[in-house]
Amino acid sequence: MAVTAKKIQHKESKFEHLLQEQVKNEFTASQQYIAVAVWFDDNDLPRLASHFYKQALEERNHAMMIVQYLMDNSIKPQIPAIEQVRNDFSETRELVALALEQEREVTREIETLAKTAREEGDYTGEQFMQWFLKEQVEEVSQMSTLLNVVDRSNGNLFDVENFLAREQVGDEGSDPTAPKAAGGAL
Repeated sequence: MAVTAKKIQHKESKFEHLLQEQVKNEFTASQQYIAVAVWFDDNDLPRLASHFYKQALEERNHAMMIVQYLMDNSIKPQIPAIEQVRNDFSETRELVALALEQEREVTREIETLAKTAREEGDYTGEQFMQWFLKEQVEEVSQMSTLLNVVDRSNGNLFDVENFLAREQVGDEGSDPTAPKAAGGAL
């Protein structure tokens, strides 16, 4: 008598759906940071450019952490197209304010993910989101600080460049508690 295994159909939860969407959001944020970095690079502001190139890599790594989590939980990741990013800027404050708003939006998205995991009783999903919640507190704080420095510089962008060189904002090194990124973090 032949025994055949039935394939169990997995119904995607709301949390899993939101995670798939968050992959897109993180990749879009990464591309937006590249656009910001290129603007600074093109305007001969190397410290600001470097800061935002690093931010772009960080957002890419966040997307890949989610991809790894999906794979680890036997959920097929979907790598999506991204939203159009903004490339037309006129001054530094505008770019940093955009970055701060982007971080606040990501925070709202991560909070929704954590809340949804809890509501669905997905305790491993909720635990996974804890690192991202902590990360977003740091991201919003760092971008708020950078915007304050830009405002206090009164247009002297060399003061902002010096601040970034001196303070190493957003460059605390790797976090040993960070989730694994698919393919390895860059």
